[in-house]
Amino acid sequence: MTPEPLYPEKRLHRGRFWVLTIAAALTVSATVSLGRWQLSRAAQKEALQASIDAEKQKPPLTQAEFLALPKASDALHRAVRLRGLWLTPQTVYLDNRQMHGVPGFYVLTPFALEGTEQTVMVQRGWIQRNFVDRTQLGAVETPAGIVEVTGLIEPPPSHLLELGTAAPAPAPAASAPAAAASAPAAATPAAPVAEGYSPIRQNLDLEAFRAETKLPLRTDVSLQQGGAASEGLQRDWPAPALGLERHYGYAFQWFGLSALVVILYVWFQFITPLRRARRRARDGRF
Repeated sequence: MTPEPLYPEKRLHRGRFWVLTIAAALTVSATVSLGRWQLSRAAQKEALQASIDAEKQKPPLTQAEFLALPKASDALHRAVRLRGLWLTPQTVYLDNRQMHGVPGFYVLTPFALEGTEQTVMVQRGWIQRNFVDRTQLGAVETPAGIVEVTGLIEPPPSHLLELGTAAPAPAPAASAPAAAASAPAAATPAAPVAEGYSPIRQNLDLEAFRAETKLPLRTDVSLQQGGAASEGLQRDWPAPALGLERHYGYAFQWFGLSALVVILYVWFQFITPLRRARRRARDGRF
C-alpha cells in the first residue's frame, strides 16, 4: 500500500506563498520605478521652467543682435527690442483663445523690421469676443509709422484642434515691407478690408501665411508682447503648460499602488494565516 504524501496542504501553501511573493515583488519594483520616472520627468520640467525664467531676466537683445543670431530659436523666451512698421492689413485674429477663462481672440500682426527685408509675426495681445456677433471685432489701436516693439522671442502660435475647412484667405498684400512703409499705418479695421476677406482664423501656419501674403515672414519664431493692457489689448499670457502637476499626480498614483500591494501582501500572506491559526488553536483544531 503506497503511503500518502505528508502534509499536502502545507506544500500547496508554501508554493502559493512563493508565487505570490515573487508577483508582489515584481509589482512593487515596477510601480516604484514608474513613480521615480515620473518624479524625474517633473524635475526635468522644473529645470526647463527655471531656464525659461532665467532667459526672461536677461537684458533685451537689440535688433542687430537678433538679426545676427544663427538660430533665433536658440534664444527662445529672451526679450528683444525691434524697430519697424506694423503691417496692419494682414492682422489675424485667432479664434477660441481664452484669457482668465473668457473666450476671445489672440491678435497677431506682421511687423516689418526697419532697414531689413524681414518681417516678424507679433502676438500683440487678446481681445474679448462679441457674444452677439462673433464676426464683430473689438477696436485695436495700431500706431502709425516706425515704432519700437519689445517682446519675448517665442515659438510660432500654438495650434488648436481644427475641424472643418479653414477660413477664407485674406486679400493679397504688399509684396514687401518697404511697400507698406511708404504709406501710413491705419487703425485695425473692425470689419473685413475686402470682399471675401476674413481675418478670423482657427489656427495660423506661418509657412502657409508667408506663401499667401508674399511677405518675407520669418517662420521659425514669433514675438510675444508683454506688459500692461494697452491699445485695446490684454497681455496676461498663460504660462507654458509643462504638466508638472500631472507628473506629480502620476507619481503619487504609482507609489500609492505600490503601497497597496505591500499592504495586501502582508495582510493575506501573514496576518490572515496567523488569525486563522489562532482561531483553530482556540477551537481545539490543529
